[in-house]
Amino acid sequence: MSSVNSSFSSDELVQRVPRGLKQVLDAILYSNLVVAAAAASLSWSTFLFWRQPLPPRLGLFIFSATLFLYNLDSALPYKYTRPALLSGRKHWMLVHRKALLGLAAASLALAGWALWAEANLPLLVFLGHLAAVAVFYSLPVVRWQNKWRSLREVPLLKGFLIAYVWAAVSVWLPALHLGKPLASPVVALLFGRRFFFILALTFVFDIRDYTKDRLSGTHTFPGLLGVATAKLLALLALLVSGLLVPAAIAGPHLVWYTLPLGLAALLVVFAREGRSDYYFALLADGVMLTPFLAAYGTLM
Repeated sequence: MSSVNSSFSSDELVQRVPRGLKQVLDAILYSNLVVAAAAASLSWSTFLFWRQPLPPRLGLFIFSATLFLYNLDSALPYKYTRPALLSGRKHWMLVHRKALLGLAAASLALAGWALWAEANLPLLVFLGHLAAVAVFYSLPVVRWQNKWRSLREVPLLKGFLIAYVWAAVSVWLPALHLGKPLASPVVALLFGRRFFFILALTFVFDIRDYTKDRLSGTHTFPGLLGVATAKLLALLALLVSGLLVPAAIAGPHLVWYTLPLGLAALLVVFAREGRSDYYFALLADGVMLTPFLAAYGTLM
């Protein structure tokens, strides 16, 4: 009953947002613009760690490629055939499905141009394996229990795949561009720090999708272990992230770099399935912008 009341209260708050502003927010949030900006800003934060500027074409590629993948996934038919009620976010995506496909096509063209202008062989090889993971994430490529399934349907794998791809793009890609050995201790620490930060946030979204995932047979940590245990695991992931500190992050810089982890911890603690779509699309996605702000703060 409390879950229902929480959901109702959240919806009431959203309904108080002026209609015009809500339409703009919906378009920005549900078309994955914030997610794409987060991917680019996380990569930018890694460049800032090494006191280097983000190459504009590389930043444009990361932004547009992320926008393409997320909008393509949003428009796939399986999103609307699952036996679960459509949320406000899913309803918006369904109504604007053609626009999302158009945005995906435009962002693919933009990503292709940026990659052609920026690419070299090591970069292409690196991006090739990430592209394979991203595509097979939603397409049936694994035979399990006499049925072809996508990687996201393999029990408990979804969050780790997302964390790996985001950490690889936002840490390994900048390191590769700057000629830093991927196996060096500082790159390994940055990768682990980013991996566990993103992994913790995937638990938040799994809590959002708790009922939908159970109805569709997708096995996630909240579904198998319960929401309370999933929150503890998410907080543990953030703790591990906080312990993975390169030597260059010390003193006041450590305070800056710890702030995003604290904000993410609050999101984990207060996450529940009945929260408004804005809680997840604005706050949980938006918290991925804070590592850039933290890195920028160390330059001041």
